[in-house]
Amino acid sequence: MNKRKNISTGAKWEYIVGFSRAVKIGNQIFVSGTVAVDGESKIVEPNNYYEQTKFIIQKIEKAIKEAGGSLKDVVRTRMYVLDISRWEEVARAHKEFFGSINPATSMIEIKGLIGSGLVVEMEADAVIQ
Repeated sequence: MNKRKNISTGAKWEYIVGFSRAVKIGNQIFVSGTVAVDGESKIVEPNNYYEQTKFIIQKIEKAIKEAGGSLKDVVRTRMYVLDISRWEEVARAHKEFFGSINPATSMIEIKGLIGSGLVVEMEADAVIQ
């Protein structure tokens, strides 16, 4: 039986909603929807698609590393954006981190996120080889 490991960043939303930043089972890591909020619950670079995406991927990378993996293990990302016309900014940041990995991905326009100034949310799945 595969052992489960929950990874927490200590974000207030993890406790309010009841979720983990990431969950590792066996060689698989599932990273929850992640937004550009720092350790003090402040929004990073409000309304900046490119900078928020970079910050989010760095948060995702930290969670994956804590689970024993790395970005090269990412097999799928999902990007949720408030304005799909800004897709190129999000794609540019995504490519900077994943351009040599080329995970399967989706980018979907959504109506809203949990905080004013947040414009991108991402999820990631990884398989440790």
